[in-house]
Amino acid sequence: MRFACEAQTVFSMRMVLLASGDLNAAAEAFRMVTEKAIAFADARAAAERALADGRSIYEAAEEAYAPLRDCVRENSNRLLSAAQ
Repeated sequence: MRFACEAQTVFSMRMVLLASGDLNAAAEAFRMVTEKAIAFADARAAAERALADGRSIYEAAEEAYAPLRDCVRENSNRLLSAAQ
């Protein structure tokens, strides 16, 4: 549940930033795109490692979820601290 709330917070804060025309909006838009590619590549690699180690599909899915969760958490913390 925390992941869903943090993801929604990140999305909302980014949309406000983009709509405001802030000078940092372009950098944030670039970051949104590039970090997703990196996070999904990390997720794929984590799942592949888990499966190569003989772990179950459920354990591999959990390992794949970790980089995505971490990316969202880092963005949530960064954007919330910048807003204060």
